[in-house]
Amino acid sequence: MPVETDEQLRDVLGSETIAVVGCSATPHKQAHAVPKFMRNRGYEIVPVNPYADEIFGVEPYDSLSEVDAEIDLVDVFRPSEEVSGIVEEAIARADVGAVWTQLGIRDREAGARLESAGKRYVEDRCLKVEYQRLIGQNG
Repeated sequence: MPVETDEQLRDVLGSETIAVVGCSATPHKQAHAVPKFMRNRGYEIVPVNPYADEIFGVEPYDSLSEVDAEIDLVDVFRPSEEVSGIVEEAIARADVGAVWTQLGIRDREAGARLESAGKRYVEDRCLKVEYQRLIGQNG
């Protein structure tokens, strides 16, 4: 069952490094604005986007499996159909503690596989909204 309680969400928000799969270089898109907000709150953001040349001043990784940095949390801005593959990449990484899918992105089966692997799954929630609600605007 996905993480749903405020206590569990706060625990996931205690992560330090967030890989954002589908992070956008386009400022008006939520896939850019949300990671930027989190970055401005002190989180280390690792962009994952095979089609962008630069996001937040760094070259994004082509896939989650290529990220050489330690990752605590994977935030997903990709269609629901792609969650399963992203979850498989997250399961293969010992460092990833949780996968978070943004609003409208759901895959309960992939979430169940993730949880069976001992990792947490947050589904269909906005990282920024939950941060603001549970930690505060200024964090």
